[in-house]
Amino acid sequence: MQITTSLLSIDRATVLRDGRALLDALSLDIAQGQHTAILGPNGSGKSTLVKLIERRVYPLVHDDGTPVARIFGRDRWNVAELRSLLGVVSSDLRREFEASNETALHAVLSGFFASMTLGPDHRVDDAMRDRALDSLARVGARHLASRDVSTLSSGEARRVLIARALVHRPRALLLDEPCAGLDPGTRRRFLDLLSELAQEGTTLVLVTHHVEEIVPEIGHVVMLREGKVLAEGPKAALLADDRLSGLFGWDMEVERSGAFYAARLR
Repeated sequence: MQITTSLLSIDRATVLRDGRALLDALSLDIAQGQHTAILGPNGSGKSTLVKLIERRVYPLVHDDGTPVARIFGRDRWNVAELRSLLGVVSSDLRREFEASNETALHAVLSGFFASMTLGPDHRVDDAMRDRALDSLARVGARHLASRDVSTLSSGEARRVLIARALVHRPRALLLDEPCAGLDPGTRRRFLDLLSELAQEGTTLVLVTHHVEEIVPEIGHVVMLREGKVLAEGPKAALLADDRLSGLFGWDMEVERSGAFYAARLR
């Protein structure tokens, strides 16, 4: 299978719900290896963009038949095949797994089948089980293998979902508000893990409205507002007082501590 250097290419994507444009002719290009933060306020279209990339929603097609979205250079994917290249971690995914009553190990193993549970037709061999346990160990969650996902803390569940996303050793990780609900210490450990993965060659696409979650390895920022790209470019240029104030509609002040940024209302 030929894979291009493009991770994501979206051409004028429009997604409507009840007559309202959740994404409004949005265009975006992200290259493999281009660690990117997609930043925007609530209601800006971030979650819809994630669902589009995941193939959970489909944008309106162009009249001339040209594809609206390409992932790794292709516009048609088998979901299981796509998951082997693009791992996804999101709060929606965690909620779905909590309802499944699967153990952490089974949750990770389900990643091999792009399913939410292990069904009777899913055959798990020793190699799969070893890789699932290795993935749990990689994120410091090996001891959670037999625990029901619904009993895990927010931080523990995030680690299990990352292990599930990593079981295929994907080229990229798509992370939708991954630190929601985490206490400061757990969040920092989680961000350190993301930094390690980026340094090892996994492309990060982080969707968030918290500047503090943008790890040092992320150098590119895309700003979304009202379903459109407001601005995009180098992190140092966009994580500035005037840029964030325009994005969030509040008077914002940006501070930098080492390689991390933080923002607060004036």
